[in-house]
Amino acid sequence: MAQPPALAESLAAASVPRRSGLLSAVWRFARRKPLGAFGAVVILLLLFTAVFPQVFTSQDPTAFKGIERLKSPSSAHPLGTDQFGRDQLSRLVHGARTSVSVSFGAITISVVLATLIGTISGYFGGWVDAVMQRFVDAAIAFPNLIVLITLVAVLGAGLYQIVLALGIVSCFGTSRIVRSAVIMTMANPYIEAARVVGAHPIRIMTRHILPNVAPVVIISATVSMGGLVLAESGLSFLGFGIPPPTPSWGSMLGVDGRAYMERAPWLAVVPGIAIGSIVFAFNMLGDALRDTLDPRLRR
Repeated sequence: MAQPPALAESLAAASVPRRSGLLSAVWRFARRKPLGAFGAVVILLLLFTAVFPQVFTSQDPTAFKGIERLKSPSSAHPLGTDQFGRDQLSRLVHGARTSVSVSFGAITISVVLATLIGTISGYFGGWVDAVMQRFVDAAIAFPNLIVLITLVAVLGAGLYQIVLALGIVSCFGTSRIVRSAVIMTMANPYIEAARVVGAHPIRIMTRHILPNVAPVVIISATVSMGGLVLAESGLSFLGFGIPPPTPSWGSMLGVDGRAYMERAPWLAVVPGIAIGSIVFAFNMLGDALRDTLDPRLRR
């Protein structure tokens, strides 16, 4: 028995595999925001380099080879060597793991603290908001670099100490952004309806407020990660960052690059380009996510 034409067309359309929603969203994002897509590709390359450094180099980044000190770029050492004969490509690749660990660890601490402070302050208001915001004002009033150096001096030099210090310092500015988004969300009728029916404040904050401020948190976190990479590099540049011999882009630029800049300029140029590229990538991706996720900017 022959099938009706409409039914046959429906069956044929259903049999054609459809592009998944995720791939469609990624393609639409890349087409509308090419710079944001470029930033995402650079960040994915950074993550891949940090997780699989052996793909790019097989040399030990901490191996001392005095006979090969300050060698210019060659086939054996594509980015040259430093004053101790260590391969710069190996140190650059393994330094990506340090940057990824610091930036992602610090942004996790920062987002958790900022969301907690901003949500509680914006939801309860009154004296709770006044006390918490005066504390935030006092924390923001101090220069970030001075606070970071003080915290590192108190906590000690190390990866976990740097992550904790950066997470604490960067959370206060983000908490104000979260607070503003919470206050705007509180004006919606469904928040008042949840209060009327007797919903617990924790349930209101977790089920109704946090999902609505999540895009703001994501955008702020993405933009802040570039600043965290720059802050870690600045601490290492000044000698307060990750202790040697662990490779770090900031220490490569500061300790090695400054002393031998004229004789071996690649010691300063290579890590400087790496830091600038990653900060640019995070900023471009953050701007693109802001334009995409913010309803007021979607047009």
